[in-house]
Formats: sequence, C-alpha cells, structure tokens
Amino acid sequence: MEYENQYQQALGPKYECLLFDVDDTLYPFGSGLLKNCTKNIEEYMVQKLGIDEMEVSEMNSAFYKHYGTSMAGLRAFGYDFDYDDYHSFVHGRLPYEVLKPDHVLRSLLLSLPIRKVIFSNADIVHVNKVLSKLGLNDCFDEIICFETLNPTKSNVQDQPVLTDTSTIAIYKEGPAVLLPETPIVCKPFEDAFSQAFKIANINPQTTVFFDDSIRNIQSGKRMGLHTVLVGSSQRREGVDCAIESIHNIKEAIPELCQIDDHNKEHDLQMFSRNLGLQTSVTA
Repeated sequence: MEYENQYQQALGPKYECLLFDVDDTLYPFGSGLLKNCTKNIEEYMVQKLGIDEMEVSEMNSAFYKHYGTSMAGLRAFGYDFDYDDYHSFVHGRLPYEVLKPDHVLRSLLLSLPIRKVIFSNADIVHVNKVLSKLGLNDCFDEIICFETLNPTKSNVQDQPVLTDTSTIAIYKEGPAVLLPETPIVCKPFEDAFSQAFKIANINPQTTVFFDDSIRNIQSGKRMGLHTVLVGSSQRREGVDCAIESIHNIKEAIPELCQIDDHNKEHDLQMFSRNLGLQTSVTA
C-alpha cells in the first residue's frame, strides 16, 4: 500500500494552486488604469493630507519604491487617514469602463481544474469591480485583498508626520537609510505572503504566483513560490518564467495542461473500476 501511495503521488499534479495579482496582471498595463490611479493618489495627498503639490510626485514614487504601496508609505511616515475614504478617493474615481470582458482569459481559467486565488494589495470593492468588468467573477475560489490582511486599523504610535523634505531626502539617499516601519500589511513584504498562505491554506511549494511587479515576484520566490512575471518577456533574478500576457499561462507552465490530462485519466480509471464492480455483481 505504501508503494502504491508513492506511485499515485508521483503521478499527481506538480501544482495545486494558482495565485494571481489583479491590476496590470489580469488586464494589460496599457489600459491606463495605473496612470489614473497615480493621479488620484497624488490628488489625495494634496487635497486630503495637505502635502505640497510640488513634492507629491517624487514622494509618491518614493513610497511605492520602498513600501510597495503609497498608502503603506504614508502611514509609515505618520499620516493618519481613513482607509475606506482613501480607497474611495483613489479607486472610486477610476474609469473602469476601459476594461472589457476577457472571454479568452475566462475560458482559459475555467479550463484549468486547479484552485485559483486572488492576492491583491487593493481593497475588495476595487478587486470585485475589476473582476466584474473582465467577466471573471466566478473564476476564482478565494480573494486575499487589503481588508483580508488589514482587518482593523493599526495606529502608528508616537510617530510624528515627517516633513516632505525628509521624505524626499530618504528617497534620494537610498536603502542605506533606516526607514520607519508601516502598519500596513501588503506585498512585497514577506509577512503579507505568510499571512496569505495561512489564511488561504496555500502551500507555496505547489503554487504558481502571477504578478506584474518584479519586487512582488522576487519576494514570492523567496517564500517558495514558483513565479511568473506578467507583462514582460525578460527573465530576471527570482523570475521562473516571464510572459507578455496572462493569456500565455499554458505556454509558460506546460504542467498546467498535464493537470487536466491527469484528472481526465483519473476519472477514466474510476469509471472503469466502477464498471468492473457492476459487472462482477451482475455476474
């Protein structure tokens, strides 16, 4: 029996889960949503947080570079604001109409008999809107998003708001400067991956991770995931595979096709076994 179990495991699929980012991964970078999102973030920084309009662009770039999201950077530097208000301002005004149903991707995802999970830094309202516009609402088994990893607001204790000049200086001096920690849990920080694995019961060793961010991909690789960089054909450190479009999933990971073949073979074996039992009973 032990040898039989080992044999069955050898025949089993290499991957058990597909983990997907959303923005600029499930739809092309050329949609323009990122440009509009950046514009909304910088307007929020000026209008809601009173940051100098002449500094917001460089500050925003610094936050994204060091913290993965602008929100995480703002909170690290002591800015206090309502998360729902932020998301409403930044995502609520996006031109979602530019996204159209992706019938090719929908068919592709539904053809893969394997667990599929969303892993996004965005809020649940935004994620659902994007999936709805793309026609992919029912293609995923679970969603890990901002609210999943940040169920309650954490306050930065005794952290004064740093001046715009201080923030720019940190950005220009580079990683040698000790950056303040952020209370926001998000990619590319490894803690976000650890929590996502635990919440969604994901084994990174049998999971393929799709993301457009090289930093997220490299973090995922360090956490044990098989990584696919979307939106580029150039492989870099930490990238197992690079594809121009999410439509190239099967070409990039041929093993995914074998999963379908394995399931079909298993179903055929079960059918034959049941048929044999019925024949024996009849005889």
